[in-house]
Amino acid sequence: MAATVAMETDDAGNRLRFQLELEFVQCLDNPNYLNCTLSELVKAQCVKFIDEQQILHWQHYSWKQMRLQQALAEQQQQNNTSRK
Repeated sequence: MAATVAMETDDAGNRLRFQLELEFVQCLDNPNYLNCTLSELVKAQCVKFIDEQQILHWQHYSWKQMRLQQALAEQQQQNNTSRK
């Protein structure tokens, strides 16, 4: 019984640590955050450029994933149709 409680406590602690570390990594991923914390990105124009490039990257990634899923769905539909 005590071992079960200890495991649950460890799981809760690990979950909290993961959430905190994830939040920190997400902050590092934000150019605006880096602008406030690092002397390397002192020019707002540079931060804006990086932010825009990041958005464009994720838009392209999302579009690419959507097209891939559509192609797979169409292929599965064709396979199901050809079997009948």
